[in-house]
Amino acid sequence: RQLGVAGELLGRPGRAPARSGRPSSAVGGGIASAGVDQAPESAVTPDAVNRMLEVEFPGTGNTCVEVSATHALARRDVDEWSIRPGGFVSGPTQFGLADAALWYLTFGVIGRVEPMALTSELSIRFLRPAQGGVVWGRATIESAGSRSIVGSVRIWCDDRDERPSAVAQGTYVLPRR
Repeated sequence: RQLGVAGELLGRPGRAPARSGRPSSAVGGGIASAGVDQAPESAVTPDAVNRMLEVEFPGTGNTCVEVSATHALARRDVDEWSIRPGGFVSGPTQFGLADAALWYLTFGVIGRVEPMALTSELSIRFLRPAQGGVVWGRATIESAGSRSIVGSVRIWCDDRDERPSAVAQGTYVLPRR
């Protein structure tokens, strides 16, 4: 057995996703850059991020679907370990996906997969119960400096991106090079 975000057990069979269709891509607002050298958008790919996750963080349950210098899209299939009574997706599951989406966004902004980029702060507001087979999180850039990346994340289930279950904002700090 493997432990995932917030100690959840992963790798056990769970319920099948209700829907697995990828949501439409909506890129967030502009970037305020102060000293971050941005690489071309092709420098970091979802495949590169997911390969790093397989090696460094097996069993996380989160995957990178899109990544660029302005946004990232993360996905997590809901399993029996991420469901609360009443069939709601747990808060720690949503929080972990928000954190992952911001992490992937950081890679896109700096132009490389950097496992040592660290969460400095992250806050979340739960707007409504989350129910569904797939949880999505879209991170958009708010500000990028030489040592930190600030972004916002919308969390929703299945194809209901117009009805977020949570919104988060956080900061990632970059390691010294």
